[in-house]
Amino acid sequence: MAVYGYARVSSADQDYALQEQALRTAGCEVIRAEKASGTIRAGRTELELLLEFLRRGDTLVVTRVDRLARSIKDLQDIVYTLKARGVTLRATEQPIDTQSAAGKAFLDMLGVFAEFETNLRRERQREGIVAAKARGVYRGRKPSVDLPAIRRLREEQKLGATEIARRLGIGRASVYRALAKSNGET
Repeated sequence: MAVYGYARVSSADQDYALQEQALRTAGCEVIRAEKASGTIRAGRTELELLLEFLRRGDTLVVTRVDRLARSIKDLQDIVYTLKARGVTLRATEQPIDTQSAAGKAFLDMLGVFAEFETNLRRERQREGIVAAKARGVYRGRKPSVDLPAIRRLREEQKLGATEIARRLGIGRASVYRALAKSNGET
């Protein structure tokens, strides 16, 4: 019966050191941490590793429920998986007890609020983009592929897509798309 911790922040410029410290204080023997969005489970390799590793009688500790999931469905799926394995879930900053009806209801409410907060953030972002487009200052994401460099490597050095992709540090499919675009194809 071990105590494991999970820490998560949403972006690369954020730091999970405070979460790790709180998890150590809570008695976590092993802490897995990652920098990934909590809105979906895909790509959250540390969480998946923990979910596969946890055994009956273990405890998973997070600082807050929104570190585990930002959608009520994901949260419920994770809690269901933990319960099926006989694993207890605790949060250091919230009175979570997945063993009682009141604790489960409180957990669900926290999940609803985490999802609500995510939806509000998306709405504000969309409104900001619409306003920026109306002012003519929004241009979208900057291209990540250097079209002139691709054309130059193809035409001057006669390189194939694989070598161009390797030299520019991009995917081969991106090279093919860029070459198709430069040839007027869509």
